[in-house]
Amino acid sequence: MTPPPAADARRRMPWSAPAPVVHGGNRLRLLVNGEQYFPELLAAIDAARRVIEIETYIFAEDNIGLRVMFALAAAAGRGVEVRLLIDGFGGGDYARRLVDELGVHGVQVRIYRPERWWRLERKLLRRLHRKIAVFDEQLAFIGGINLIDDHNVPAHVRGRLGPRFDFAVACEGPIVQAMTLAVRRLWWTLSVARLRGGAGPLPTLRRMPRQPPAAGRMAASLLLRDNLRHRHTIERAYLRAFAAAREQAIVANAYFLPGRRFRAALLAMAARGVRVRLLLQGQPEYALQFHAQRALYGQLLAGGIEIHEYRVSYLHAKVAVVDDTWATVGSSNIDPYSLLLAREANVGVHDAGFARQLAAVLSEAIGRDSQRVDPAGYARRGWLARARDWCAFFVVRLATVVLARGRDY
Repeated sequence: MTPPPAADARRRMPWSAPAPVVHGGNRLRLLVNGEQYFPELLAAIDAARRVIEIETYIFAEDNIGLRVMFALAAAAGRGVEVRLLIDGFGGGDYARRLVDELGVHGVQVRIYRPERWWRLERKLLRRLHRKIAVFDEQLAFIGGINLIDDHNVPAHVRGRLGPRFDFAVACEGPIVQAMTLAVRRLWWTLSVARLRGGAGPLPTLRRMPRQPPAAGRMAASLLLRDNLRHRHTIERAYLRAFAAAREQAIVANAYFLPGRRFRAALLAMAARGVRVRLLLQGQPEYALQFHAQRALYGQLLAGGIEIHEYRVSYLHAKVAVVDDTWATVGSSNIDPYSLLLAREANVGVHDAGFARQLAAVLSEAIGRDSQRVDPAGYARRGWLARARDWCAFFVVRLATVVLARGRDY
């Protein structure tokens, strides 16, 4: 088991709260794309005997969504308690139909913040963006992959792009208890907030089943972001790892619009000789975010940071690796939506083998499927391109100022 970066995971920094708890004794497996993830998820649903708990942002009505729906219905039919939480914005109309379609089979389905388009609120974008699935309190999956087929893309690019590039992690060992507790606390919170009967007492570690036994030798921490107790946990985990970096850091992120402190940490790494590579979206899925992030390229390129744009498909990854000491996989982008508004969940992994595996996958994607941004070419952009990028940047930042005000559950 490789120790956490720097002295240990409890080290304090002047700008941070105590680091998240690091759990030893885990077995973690990196899963690349839905091609690897969905067979394991479906197998876990079929093998579950007591309880299945799933949170997702998108639950699509496609090949994958239907297979998961039928598997969950079958699990409930054999007596498994199944709880499914879908975001109201990401799930859309199909999520609302699932409440009834799965409900008749005994599956408990809830919608997180149902859309209310007739009443525009600042809270509208405070979404459930986590992707967690827990089975019998012994096996869990966490990452960035929604319940949607990798090839479910808009019609105008269908057949032209490859599968979405994304990651998940299969977890066994003590870290599963932390994930189970997080999922149950949110379910309980929604029960209380909506005045549902039978919420019971707040789930706590004392009320949890016995911690799963050690399944391996890997150390990991659960990194949550919400609008109460964990407002900056994920960002701080990145900053701790960056502060300890000595050789290389690779960040792959679909929507990359970091604040000043995050950018300063990236630039500080590069200034002390760390090789910093960013793998970012090259096929713009949402034009506003794409052009907003390009407004920041000049500062990063001038600081010696490499920027590579993923070209062969949509990049949906939210991962990073620092040296061979720390890696993270999860749902959190590096943008105001994820870091200031949404509920997010990442796993932080302190293991050399895992870090090297993730670095190898990312390095291959950078070398084979991406195009490096040339600093000189970027500097020669015309005034129209510059104006477009900076207008997009200021629109996103202004929206963040308005929408990030206030706290809620």
